[in-house]
Amino acid sequence: MSSTRSTPDPSDPSDPSTPPVAIMSAAAASGARIVRADPLAVFRRIVPRDRALLALLAEHYLLSTPQIAAVFFANRRTAQRRLTTLHRLDVVHRFAYPNPENTAVPYLYTLGPVGLQLYPDAYDDPDGRHARAPRTSLERARRIAASASAAHLIGVNQFFVDLLAATRHSEASNGPDAAGARLLRWWSEQHATDVYAQSGIRPDGHGIWHAHDRTVGFFLEHDRGTEDLPRVVAKLRAYARLAEFGPRYPVLLWLPTLERQTNILRLLTGVRLPMPVATAVHGPDPSGRVWTLTTDLPANPGRRWQLHELPSDHGPRSGTNPGHYEH
Repeated sequence: MSSTRSTPDPSDPSDPSTPPVAIMSAAAASGARIVRADPLAVFRRIVPRDRALLALLAEHYLLSTPQIAAVFFANRRTAQRRLTTLHRLDVVHRFAYPNPENTAVPYLYTLGPVGLQLYPDAYDDPDGRHARAPRTSLERARRIAASASAAHLIGVNQFFVDLLAATRHSEASNGPDAAGARLLRWWSEQHATDVYAQSGIRPDGHGIWHAHDRTVGFFLEHDRGTEDLPRVVAKLRAYARLAEFGPRYPVLLWLPTLERQTNILRLLTGVRLPMPVATAVHGPDPSGRVWTLTTDLPANPGRRWQLHELPSDHGPRSGTNPGHYEH
């Protein structure tokens, strides 16, 4: 009766980050019986916080390490450790854009093969809404990494990440002046475009924000200064059509510079629209007192509003308003 030889093994098969091939090779070298990894074991390692992250990646394509840390973790280092584990488990893919300065840049994360199994209805392509579905999660990740709108997506997602971070601060304060802030809805461009297809709007994002006992819906137009101003203003026509039968949510023009905001406000001064339009310059707190309503001009040019103070109407409960918010 032969005995099984025991030799030192440099890998740790109990560590889920150890590649199965390494475990099998080490076992074969030692003459031990090969025990194949349980293909379902990874699902037991996914905690509710991971699933919440994967749901965001399914809807919004990609998030950076700092964005994920701001929403889900106490600090960036803890986020990095967990994200590294999820990457090794094939739950997420990650990549980083090189930059001319060759300085360190944060990873960008998107769904990996395991994440895509959990969220098979994830949006596939930020550039081609009707393109052929990718065959693998890696093909999907390559489309996102190569997308012409990837930088725009990161900016749009940062707006909503800042709102989610504000909700965490509100929960932490837990005092008599706490806003009770919550982001009740965050829809991607494709989600909002599909729901409100009848009007032809294509917002960069749609959200419903609650604070200080007020609930405000909004459509976001994240401006990076790449379009001429008349084209930006022309987008408001579709929102005006939507306001005839759907919600009258404020359209938020989130602008890169004060000069661009000044020029937009000049174009919109005196223009009558059925829905509110508010402008602000990119900053760390879109929920704060940073918004200028075009209806305040020219009488009150210096007045600023917080997000929850903006006028908002959820519209009728009807078939013409499929995204009606039931509050």
